[in-house]
Formats: sequence, C-alpha cells, structure tokens
Amino acid sequence: MIRVLIADDQPLVRRGLALILGPDPEFEVVGEAEDGARAVALARELRPDVVVMDIRMPVLDGVQATEELARTLPSTRVLALSTFDMDEYVVAALRAGAYGFLPKDISPEELIAAVRIVHTGEAAVAPRLLTRLISAYVRTPVRPRSWAAETPADLTPRELEIWRLLAGGRGNAEIALDLDISVSTVKNHITGIFGKLGVRDRAQAVIAAYESGLVEAGCASG
Repeated sequence: MIRVLIADDQPLVRRGLALILGPDPEFEVVGEAEDGARAVALARELRPDVVVMDIRMPVLDGVQATEELARTLPSTRVLALSTFDMDEYVVAALRAGAYGFLPKDISPEELIAAVRIVHTGEAAVAPRLLTRLISAYVRTPVRPRSWAAETPADLTPRELEIWRLLAGGRGNAEIALDLDISVSTVKNHITGIFGKLGVRDRAQAVIAAYESGLVEAGCASG
C-alpha cells in the first residue's frame, strides 16, 4: 500500500484528491495539510511514501517544504501540483527535489498513475512539458549545483548525445529511434549519465543540461 499525504491550502482540493486516491486499495491517505509547514510536520510524524504537494501555499510554500523533505526525509517523495502548466515555481520544486509535477486540471487516472510512478522513484513529468518549463525559466547558464557535472567532458560522446536529446524533450523510445539503438541500451546510457552528473532523475538531468549550457532556451526540440 502506498501511503499518501495531501498538502493544499484549499480544503475542497484536498478533499477532492483524497476522494480520488482513498477508494483505491493501493493507496492510503494518511493525512492532509493546509500549508507547507504543516506538511513537513505531518510527514515527519506519519512518514508517508508520497506527498502530493501544492506549490503555492501560505506559511511555508511548496518549494521550501519540498526542499526540507528532500533533505530530512529522502524516502518520502514529493509530487508537485500547480494551477498552471507553465509555472516557474515548478522548476524550483524539481530542483529542490520533487519527483514529479502535475497541473491541477489532470484526470483522476493521471493522478493515480503519477503517484505510482513517483513511488517507484521515477520522474512523473511529461518530457516535452518538462523541457518547455525549464526552457522558459532557466534562461542562462549558471554555476552548476552540487548535483550538476562540473564539465560534460566526463561523459562519452554517446552519453553526451543522449543527454542532449533527453534535455530536448525526447523520450527513451524516441532517442532509441533517433540513434538506431534499443530502448534498453538508451536506459543503460541514461543510468550512466545520471551517475556521472550526480543527478537523481530525468528532471534534474534536464535542469543540469540548461544550467551547464549544453542546451539553450529556445533550442529544445518539440
């Protein structure tokens, strides 16, 4: 069973999310929080597997709450929610440690699927949406963070090519087709890229590509 904590400042939204997840025997909604500070406190108490976290909340916003949970409860994974598809706070949340992002107008089926995905440790963000978000809000290269490579020279030419395609919004199957290799080979390369960059998932790998200057805003495909 996947234990879920819901954090949103609107009671109606919290109740709606609980009514979507609660009846499914795969999920247990263990608590609800009305702000980021309460979400952190409840997560420490209840140890949920996944926190469905609104990005914009009072007291402590969802980005700060995500950063605190990533630092103190790394086994608890955050799925960020936003009213808007294109939201600079989403990039900040992904950088802070969120495993995925959903706009609030998603279907119940999409919510359920995303919670399952982040529970497994994968990133629940559509590749092209992720690329559009980061292209919009990571404008210029900055000094790489601790999880970003100091230089892409550590990567092999093939790994660099795959990293660039990944950052351009290509899914694994599309990368495999572009390079005429198998999907399993692409996955193996991506695992190696994550290790060399020191990133946890696809979202952070894309952010690292923009921050390192490998990909520039407006140059991504799709």
